[in-house]
Parts: sequence; structure tokens; C-alpha cells
Amino acid sequence: MARMAQHAMQAAIPSEDWSAGIPADQDTAVHLSDRHFRTIAELIEGQVGIKLPPGKRLMLEGRLHKRVRALNFADLNDYVDNLFEEHLFETELTHLIDVVTTNKTDFFREPQHFTFMREVAIPSLLKSHGRRNANLKVWSSASSTGMEAYTIAMVLDDMTRTGSSFQYRILGTDISTAVLRLAQTAIYTRDVLAPVPEPFLKRYFLNSRDKSRGEVRVVPELRRMTHFMRMNLMDAVYPVDRDVDIIFCRNVLIYFDKPTQRKVVERLCSHLRPGGYLLVGHSESMVHSNIPGLKQVQPTIFQV
Repeated sequence: MARMAQHAMQAAIPSEDWSAGIPADQDTAVHLSDRHFRTIAELIEGQVGIKLPPGKRLMLEGRLHKRVRALNFADLNDYVDNLFEEHLFETELTHLIDVVTTNKTDFFREPQHFTFMREVAIPSLLKSHGRRNANLKVWSSASSTGMEAYTIAMVLDDMTRTGSSFQYRILGTDISTAVLRLAQTAIYTRDVLAPVPEPFLKRYFLNSRDKSRGEVRVVPELRRMTHFMRMNLMDAVYPVDRDVDIIFCRNVLIYFDKPTQRKVVERLCSHLRPGGYLLVGHSESMVHSNIPGLKQVQPTIFQV
């Protein structure tokens, strides 16, 4: 699991109108030409599988202004014209992906998945491991800011405290370096903790010494068991162990076309041990039909 990954997120494109507040007489400075928008849209689709329809142009323009200013380009179109320069492209592609992807996540999002993990999946996997003190591997393949991965860690740690005998490691992967930095620091504002049960709040979070900051941090015990790495679900090969017990891949596949969805699911399943589970989002339960060796256990839960 130390190798469990390398360059996942993948995220929704938001619908906010980012053009608000932009003066109409600055069109040439703040708007992308059709050609330049198509260039960015084709690049993003090719790199991360996400489509940028014309309706997202204003969002893209609004988010790119910071990069234009940081690199001292004249305007958005000048930025795109220079994007593919050898000295710029590799570094800037990472920034561009961070700019156009957004990550919706919560602690205990779709809580029935964590109930299933506790009550069905883990007992079944421990039985199939055939021994006590098994070392379970769980992969959050679109981990965003880490809330899913740390939710998994809380549930697994609580199980070990209440009688289950196993060790575990958790991998979180995402394509966005920005959200991975947040996940690795494991610092969150208190307002996102509403879904966390009160006993878990007391056990698994530390309050900031500066009360005015309104921040908490995941305890070191869970941080040590949870690792984060950058990975792109569009890659042909995932540098991840092939004996993973549970993979979470939720609310990501809906942004891919059907052929890409199938390829991603097949690649993910190739990293599950026999009897392992794949958990997807509610809107993604049909993307796994007719994949050999994958059976549906519940509408959003599959087993190999």
C-alpha cells in the first residue's frame, strides 16, 4: 500500500456565474476567444476526462484570471497562446487542472456506505482473509480534501476499539494538488463537522490553540494511517497495490463518457482482491453493468 498511487478526483464543474463584476468594456481582456476556449476544453477533456461545455466558459474565465496575473500575461488569450511552451506547460498543467476542478465532499457523505463497511464488508473481508490481525487496505480514489478518507479511518479505528481485530491502511488519491495539500494537513473549519457523531468529534479531532480560528485537526493516530498521493483516473495504469479490499469511487464517473467510465471501473476492479468491494455514488449505479466479474450487492455497492 506504500506504493498505492502516484499522480484522482476528479471533480464536478460548478455552475456559478464567475463573470459577475466584470465590466462589459473589458471584453478583450477578460474573455477567451472561441478558439482559445476550445483549446482549454480539449486539453482538460484529454487530461482528466471532464467536458467543459460552452456554458462553463464564464466560470473558466473567472478562475483563470489569477493565473494570468501570477504569470504576468497580457490577458486570457495571451495565457493560452503561451500555455504549450515547453518551459511552462508541465508546471502550468497542474495549476490549470486545479483551477478547473472543484471538489464537493463532506464527512460521512452517503452514510449508508460506512454502515455497510462496518456491518457487512469488513466482517466478510476478515472472514475471507482467514486469519486474525488482517491488514486491510482501503482506497479513496477521489479523495478531494480528505474528508472521505478520514471518515473511513474513524470508522475503522472505532471498530478496532470495539472488538474487531485487524490493522488497516488508507490511501487517498486525487488529481488536484491543491486539495491534496489540504488533505495532508488535515485541518478543517468547525462548520464542516456537523455530520460527525459527537463521540467521534471528541476522540478524533484536536481544537486549535487559537480559538478564534475555529479550526480543528485530525488526530495524529489517524493521520499516520492515511496517506495521500496524486493520481489521474484517466491514466492507463494505476501504480496501486492489486490486493485492495475496498475502493471508494463516488460521484466521479458521471463526468466521464460511457467508454471512459467502463475503462476506469475495469482498472479500479483490477486492484481489488477477490471478494473486494467497489462503492460508487447514487447517480453512478448503472455504469458498472455488464462488466465481467463484477456483481451488484446493493444499488451502489459492487463486489468482485
